[in-house]
Amino acid sequence: MTTVKEISWAGIGVRFLVALLLVFATYNPEGYSYIDWLSMKEAGPLALKALVGVILVIGWTIYLRATLRSLGGFGMLLVIALMATLLWLLITWKVIPYDSIRATTYMVEVVISALLAVGMVWSHIRRRLTGQVDVDEIEEG
Repeated sequence: MTTVKEISWAGIGVRFLVALLLVFATYNPEGYSYIDWLSMKEAGPLALKALVGVILVIGWTIYLRATLRSLGGFGMLLVIALMATLLWLLITWKVIPYDSIRATTYMVEVVISALLAVGMVWSHIRRRLTGQVDVDEIEEG
């Protein structure tokens, strides 16, 4: 008998928060990121910077592979188009200032995080919508 685990709203939220953490830990406009830390010569041992770098690469690899496998290239393009038009609408409504590099950077990072989170949960969403199960999701019990 095969069982397929369903995903909850909390599970989606956790995946989004981890994606946010990954994206903002790698770079953010506030100057507290891996990229900023890496550029400081006297800020910690090189071995520690390398370890954190490898951990970030592992995180990016997990998220990017899952996203590419579940959405595919065209699906990723559609999610980016959806998020970009939503940002465009928010800028048109003056919710987000169009002339702020910092605001734009934050919004792009949130869009990247949302793309990664959607990629992590898309197989679950597709299964709920269509009833189709991916082969790699079936667990023997």
